Amino acid sequence: MLKNSDRKIELKVSADGSHTLYVPELEEHYHSVNGAINESMHVFIEPNLRYSTKEEVSVLEIGFGTGLNAFLTALNQGNKSIFYHSLEKYPIAEELALKLNYCANPEEQLFFEKMHLAAWQKESEITQNFTLLKDEVDLISATFKRKYDLVYFDAFAPEKQPEMWEPQIFQKIYDAMNDGGILTTYCAKGAVRRTMQTCGFAVERLPGPKGKREMLRAIK
Repeated sequence: MLKNSDRKIELKVSADGSHTLYVPELEEHYHSVNGAINESMHVFIEPNLRYSTKEEVSVLEIGFGTGLNAFLTALNQGNKSIFYHSLEKYPIAEELALKLNYCANPEEQLFFEKMHLAAWQKESEITQNFTLLKDEVDLISATFKRKYDLVYFDAFAPEKQPEMWEPQIFQKIYDAMNDGGILTTYCAKGAVRRTMQTCGFAVERLPGPKGKREMLRAIK
């Protein structure tokens, strides 16, 4: 068991063979136990990144976590030029990050390591068309200097982290997005959907990843 700032975390294997992390304090996993990579592709890459028709996109991620969403975004960016801004209050240790099994070959492993070794609070050019900014801050305290086209809302579940699902949180995100911007999240609770709608989002239910009946996609 390793520590993530002041949290103890455990390395686990999800159903598709890819790693997730477990936080005993919260009794919560970072990714679905039904498949970490499958969940990330289903919730963030397919209905958000690939759904967007823009060639130059700014991504805001709530919860850098294991770096899986950022990694899969880079692998699936196609012809897009991406600025990727990720918020994480509790960065995982580099020693733990290097144990994660998301990479299919040594080239991907070097790429994944480059993301984790990139400095915090500083823009890093991971590739010519992918710039990463990792901020060690929570969303409540974060300030934004740009508008975002895509938002990956990957906070812990409302039962575990209720403060991250309040109306003021989604209003802050809405105000930080460009018109036509896309937000996706694994959570499909009616209260969350109604909160998003109150903030101005047009919200639709989509089929969820394995183990979940539905997820949400919201458009500004």
